[in-house]
Amino acid sequence: MCQVTDAVRELAHGAGADERGAIFTRPEVVEFILDLVGYIPSAALYKKSLLEPSFGSGEFLLAAISRLLSSTAAARKRGVEAPALDGCIRAVELHASSFTQTRGQVLRLLDSHGFEAAEAERLAGHWLAHGDFLLAPLPESFDFVVGNPPYVRQELIPAALLREYRRRYATLYDRADLYIPFIERGLRLLKPGGKLSFICADRWMKNRYGGPLRALVASDFHLQAYVDMFDTPAFHSEVVAYPAITMIERSSPGPTLVAARPKIEGPYLRELAKALRGQAKALPESVHRLDGVANGDEPWVLQFSDATSLVRRIEQAFPALEEAGCKVGIGVATGADKAYVAKFEELDIEPSRKLPLAMTRDIISGHVEWRGYGVVNPFTDEGPLVDLREYPKLAAHLEAHRSAIASRHVAKKDEKRWYRTIDRITPSLARRPKLLIPDIKGDAQVVYEEGLLYPHHNLYYVVSDDWDLRALQAVLLSSLTRLFIATYSTKMRGGFLRFQAQYLRRIRLPLWADVPRDLRTRLAKAARALDLAACDATTFELYGLTEEEQLIAKGMTTNGS
Repeated sequence: MCQVTDAVRELAHGAGADERGAIFTRPEVVEFILDLVGYIPSAALYKKSLLEPSFGSGEFLLAAISRLLSSTAAARKRGVEAPALDGCIRAVELHASSFTQTRGQVLRLLDSHGFEAAEAERLAGHWLAHGDFLLAPLPESFDFVVGNPPYVRQELIPAALLREYRRRYATLYDRADLYIPFIERGLRLLKPGGKLSFICADRWMKNRYGGPLRALVASDFHLQAYVDMFDTPAFHSEVVAYPAITMIERSSPGPTLVAARPKIEGPYLRELAKALRGQAKALPESVHRLDGVANGDEPWVLQFSDATSLVRRIEQAFPALEEAGCKVGIGVATGADKAYVAKFEELDIEPSRKLPLAMTRDIISGHVEWRGYGVVNPFTDEGPLVDLREYPKLAAHLEAHRSAIASRHVAKKDEKRWYRTIDRITPSLARRPKLLIPDIKGDAQVVYEEGLLYPHHNLYYVVSDDWDLRALQAVLLSSLTRLFIATYSTKMRGGFLRFQAQYLRRIRLPLWADVPRDLRTRLAKAARALDLAACDATTFELYGLTEEEQLIAKGMTTNGS
């Protein structure tokens, strides 16, 4: 545990705002979240307990204390004897200077409400904890958990600390960011009927790494409300990942109330919170009720639209892409492209140890226009790494770049295999015809590659022994494919979508044997010509879309997603 303790101390005293994922929430949004969970002054808050797991500059903490003190003062005016407030608040902060500054604000707030200095110090001592929320001992349960958890990528977390987090939190899966175990622990600390509301990145609701957390919510909790904060000024600074507000209750599953892009104005947000916590006489037009949002580890589909209904119908009628005989993968990540990637002709190594490489810039026109780059291949065709003694030129090249190659995590993990690329290279893939798809695009860019190049890591590929790839290209270029990706992908700035493997695999596709011969020909012809209108027309025919469904797929209805 010594390494863990040292890592926590380092983060507490050395991390800047970016390193510790500190993003500060606007006060209107803070008040909205407190309203949303029902932490309102008119309630008997002195009988409740609230947890804030990463209080930072105190936006949520100070607002919650103010409400608690108002509730207590109102009760005393009515002659109600409020109990001691020691257990009403628990707030944790790791960063030392943030803890000290906010503690001072808490003391000043208590002083302004007439608390003696000694009593204020005593309450602050009960309420505030300096430490790591994911490791700190805490009371067993709370009525409310609210806040804005830190958004920290795994590579910024010291290795020993990350191992300890993984040991404790089953939802810290794959490439999950730090807010994921914050949500897990917050949920597990809720009392029956308790409510958690966080504002954080929405990626976990759809991404692969969010699967275990989605399964936890589906099995033991009720996703009561969801507010899409896309394109709203929710924070004091811009963020790359789009935020959302969730309100999750420890209770039996039920319908989810969904709203999007609310006005950041106090009166509007107060009325919206009232509707989302089920206290409005009728739902406003901006709020929709959805059933079955949380379903095992499946991505959450939170749109309320004809488009969602169309996707659901197609899901029921056709198998998933890989069930229809296709395979989706991603190109090679080397971990040190300066060592492994160069102009093909300039790589002075044995010819069998290099492969021509397809990169995003090679397919920007919609066709392959190879710029002449190659990748070093340290693997045999059978799978294992080559013996460097048998390839002196390769050995010399790798040795010349040893410092960059050996410093990678994958090399430190297995020093005998220090020269492997992060992903294993399978040379036969280069020789196989494939469709290449860049990760982030506004619309699908799907390029046919005849079987000469190996894909780079920011390109996904699709191969098939069943489907004709040209016909499949037409389907993947169609508006219907974009509708599928838009339904499941996280939103990116500028309206871009993530054409990642996890979303591509969710596309539904008829079996090739069921495609009429004439339609096969017309699909392939549309793809070769990159005629997007023809790709749409033939794909719509393939799926048997009605005229109304065709308009939905093209995004031409007023109730589209």
